[in-house]
Amino acid sequence: MIVRRFNIPTVGWRSAFEDLERTRRDMDRMFHHVLGRAYRPETAGVFPLINLTENKDNYFVRAELPGLKAEGLNISATGRNLILSGERKISFKGDDANYHRRERGAGSFNRIIALPGDIEVDQVEAGLVDGVLTVTIPKAEAAKPKQITVK
Repeated sequence: MIVRRFNIPTVGWRSAFEDLERTRRDMDRMFHHVLGRAYRPETAGVFPLINLTENKDNYFVRAELPGLKAEGLNISATGRNLILSGERKISFKGDDANYHRRERGAGSFNRIIALPGDIEVDQVEAGLVDGVLTVTIPKAEAAKPKQITVK
């Protein structure tokens, strides 16, 4: 049975996005009901999670990479982009293991992070400590703020 609701539109975009989100949840529920456990809704799948900050001289990218070793990472920088790539492997004991819950994804990743300004590509430094990658990216001279003296 199909039921159609008539809502009085409200001002702003919020109601449109709420309707889209409600429709997505309804579709997920319907597919789960029809396909059962075989249905798995798509998630954003963004890995690694990052924070991008800056001060007057540098940009800083901090990425969470639990369980990865420095040898398994590829980091490159061009113009205004930082590229992180690698592969996360999840190991488990025994070949006959059955998962009861699987929330940690495994596989290759490639993340391109657009930076707000030009960078000094040959001076980028990176370090991995306790599963947190910190990349220090010096700003190009043209991108640094200049102090102007008032005469």
